[in-house]
Parts: sequence; structure tokens; C-alpha cells
Amino acid sequence: MMSKLSVFFVGMAMLAIFACSKDNDLNFFTVSQDIAFGEQLDSAVLASPDEYPVLSRTAYPAVYTYLETMMNNILASEEIMYRDEFNWKITVINSDVVNAFAAPGGYLYIYTGLLKYLDNGAQVAGVMGHEIAHTDRRHSTEAMTKEYGFSVLLSIIMGNEATQLEQILSSLALNGTILAFSRKNENEADRYAVFYTADSELYNPLGVGGFFQKMLAEQNTAGTGIPEFLSTHPSDENRIENISATWNELKSNEPALNSVAWNDLVTQHVQIKSTLP
Repeated sequence: MMSKLSVFFVGMAMLAIFACSKDNDLNFFTVSQDIAFGEQLDSAVLASPDEYPVLSRTAYPAVYTYLETMMNNILASEEIMYRDEFNWKITVINSDVVNAFAAPGGYLYIYTGLLKYLDNGAQVAGVMGHEIAHTDRRHSTEAMTKEYGFSVLLSIIMGNEATQLEQILSSLALNGTILAFSRKNENEADRYAVFYTADSELYNPLGVGGFFQKMLAEQNTAGTGIPEFLSTHPSDENRIENISATWNELKSNEPALNSVAWNDLVTQHVQIKSTLP
């Protein structure tokens, strides 16, 4: 049996190995564990058709082609850290809920309700870039590191807490999202959504701001509760201003971006919406 001192030194060694991701944020999970978590969560989603009715790829190939082409264009950005490591995959959930979420390891989930709600391809690309950023910046497993703490995660990593691991995976699948992200994570995801779409030169980088502006304006007008997307992606009063500031920063650093004719893909998006059930 390991002594407390041995466990301490093993813990410090594990921390040294796992704590530094490519963006230098604290994360006790390895990239391979991100992928494993994502695979298990994806399996749980696909095995729960009542909770997550997946839109058929066979019946709606144009929808998946539209989204997968957009995803690949965004993933071409030099800002993506785990393009080659993660198993990037899009699953469309056939539900009127206005939401999207991402699992570790490259698994993205977009609801048909969100696609119907959005006006153009720039907004879709902005939301997709936002979710890709959550995955690529490893926000989910960073949040799990903070949520569950060093001792629990060390036990899981050492293979001593299989039950705890199952409980975490079950919780992730049932909640329809990984964990509620911090505002710091949200702002970082917004920022990188601007970077990714600017790099693509296909989608207006302010599309993610347009989405939030539309959602907040309609919420204020209708006086309704917090939309599903905002309940799991906390906002603040400076969100849209921060997105615009990121774009202005890019323009000042790369003047050539001022002359690019960004494509909002309005017609294509309207056509895709018309095919949805």
C-alpha cells in the first residue's frame, strides 16, 4: 500500500504531467482523456433518443454537409490547437430547443431549434466557432478539474474511482451540457470564435455577436426568461462590446481584413432551414 508521502509525490508528478495544457490553463486531464470522455458522452447521447432525438444523416444529408463544411472551414484556422488530435464530429439534435453544446475531444451538438432561430451562415459559424473554442481550449475538463478537485480526479486517473467516473459521465449526459462555463471561459470562446471565422475569410467574424444581440434583444422585448443557450453559456452586459473589441483589434493588426467581402450565406441558410422537420 502506498504511504501518504508516496501518494503526495505521485500526485505532484501527475499534476506536473497533466496540469499544463497547450494554453497553460490548469487541467488534470490528458488530451487522450478528453477524447475518451467525449467518446463515452457521445455514446450516451446516441443511446438516449428520447432525450436526444438525433436528426438522421441519411434523411437530411444537406444539413450535415452544410454544417460539416462550415466546421472544416473553421478548423482550418491556425488558432486551433487540437485540430489533429481531436475527433471532430457534428451531431444535429432534432428539437425546437435553441441550444448547442460541445463535449471534450471534438464532439459538437447543434439543435434544429437553433438552426431555425438563426438568420444566416455568419451566425451559425459564430456559434459553431464558440463551441469549437470551448472544446479546443478544453474548457469542459478544466471546469471538471475545478468542480471535482485534485483528490477525486487523481483517484480517477489512477483507476481507483470507476464508480465516480461513471457518475460524472452520467451527469454530463443527462444535463445536455458538460458544466456551466465561467464568464471567463465564455469570453474566451467568443474571442476565439472571432479569430476562427476571420481566418476562414468566409464568414463575418461578428456573426457570434449578431447571434447574442438577436437573442438578448428578443429576450428584453418579450420579457421572457433566460433562453436555454444563455442558461448554460452565462453572459454579461459587455459581451457584445467585447466581441466588437476583438474584431477591432484584429483589424488594427491586419489592415487587409478591412477589405474582405464577408459572406453571410443568407440564401443557403434559408434553404437549409426550409428542409428541417
